[in-house]
Amino acid sequence: MSNATVQAAEKQKDQPALLGAAIRHRRKAMGKTLVEVAKDAELTTGFISQVERGISSPSLASLLSIAASLQTSIEQLLSVPEEYSEHIQKDKRQTYSLGLNGRLYEKLGPGFAGALFHPSIIHRPPGHVSEKMCHVGEVFCYLMEGQIEYHLGDEVHVMSAGDTIHHDTSKPHYSKVISDTETVEMWISSTPIRSIPE
Repeated sequence: MSNATVQAAEKQKDQPALLGAAIRHRRKAMGKTLVEVAKDAELTTGFISQVERGISSPSLASLLSIAASLQTSIEQLLSVPEEYSEHIQKDKRQTYSLGLNGRLYEKLGPGFAGALFHPSIIHRPPGHVSEKMCHVGEVFCYLMEGQIEYHLGDEVHVMSAGDTIHHDTSKPHYSKVISDTETVEMWISSTPIRSIPE
């Protein structure tokens, strides 16, 4: 991991509380209840409440759903400038962390407003278990380093560096880091276009 990446993670170590406050502020400004946001984002009310209080940190997919429900973006919630660039140099990627357990995200896009694909590189520590998800869309993962156990529906796939997985996200799925070292995972996901209430 680069020094810039480590520094970005260190700067954002209090992210859960800041992110939760930003979500609560946005929700109240829109006059929405926890129940309404949870329903829109297809998550539980209890989970949204824990995120707002900084007790739980959402996965990238869940945060995208929460942001969509609040008609905003992850960048706005994290106070990260929204930057579009068709070419991004490796040492100039935007990075941010979600949670205090070492998950770090490197943005690889989007290259333009309205992009349909959301590529990123995710670093996860040994033993990390993602939340169980099931939502509209599709996802592709290329495992660059480490080893994960990927649960997809009733199947369990043990993935090693160089393996890929590409599936419809309406199938229940989650994964666990089973290597002794952090994983480096390249993800390309789609997010559903949600209609904005008039």
